[in-house]
Amino acid sequence: MPLPAWSDSLDPRLKSQMQFLVAIDALKSIHRATLIASGERRENSAEHSWHLTLFARVLAEHANEAVDVDRVILMLMVHDIVEVDAGDVPIHGQQNPNREAEEQAAATRLFGLLPEDQGSLLRQCWNEFEEGNSAEARFAKAIDRLQPILLNALTGGGTWREFDVSLDQVRTRTAQIGKGSDRLWQLANAIFSEAAERGWLRTDPPAGSS
Repeated sequence: MPLPAWSDSLDPRLKSQMQFLVAIDALKSIHRATLIASGERRENSAEHSWHLTLFARVLAEHANEAVDVDRVILMLMVHDIVEVDAGDVPIHGQQNPNREAEEQAAATRLFGLLPEDQGSLLRQCWNEFEEGNSAEARFAKAIDRLQPILLNALTGGGTWREFDVSLDQVRTRTAQIGKGSDRLWQLANAIFSEAAERGWLRTDPPAGSS
């Protein structure tokens, strides 16, 4: 979205910063599969990112390693920005084989709107999250996986029931929580066990399978 005429009077640095901030407003219109806790609607990606930053601040004491919480929060603020261009792909839904290339192109465009120093910093944080090799990235990824688990548990199974997810599948797809926090992985497994008992996670083969 181009900036209005008033932006013509801005110095180049401020104008590029405003262009970025306007562009990422579109994240509020990217809807995820996950329902909000009340169950009344699906959350959007901007809400998801905001929620994760508070998860990180509140739960940082449970990280397996000492982490720079501010770095974790910055990662979580930017980790889904690429969805402005690439959209959201539910973890339990149909996967897009071109997803990585689309996200890389989105990162180049969106972070490229900023002044070079700021764009480089945010791109580094995004890359760090994607690679998942630092203590901060491992904890950030753990938080990113934990939040939808909690929301599914609060909404009667949520996307687990919608996508006919099995107990084994959800454990496999969220196992990286344990890389960031053993304690939060224990919590996740307690939720999974109760969800399976309630029938929200499938424990038998899907209908029609051999």
